[in-house]
Amino acid sequence: MSRRRRSMMSEELKTELAKELGFYDTVQKEGWGGIKASDAGNMVKKAIELAERAARQSDR
Repeated sequence: MSRRRRSMMSEELKTELAKELGFYDTVQKEGWGGIKASDAGNMVKKAIELAERAARQSDR
């Protein structure tokens, strides 16, 4: 039995982050499953930073 996880990030955000972090070429060639765990972790860290920055700005 196969379970698919629902992504918390939109494809657009994931693509933007992959481009910014320099591994989008791997995503294009191999799909999201082809990226390294460290790249996935860096992508999550960057997404959290962006969310925290947006939250701080909305508190102003």
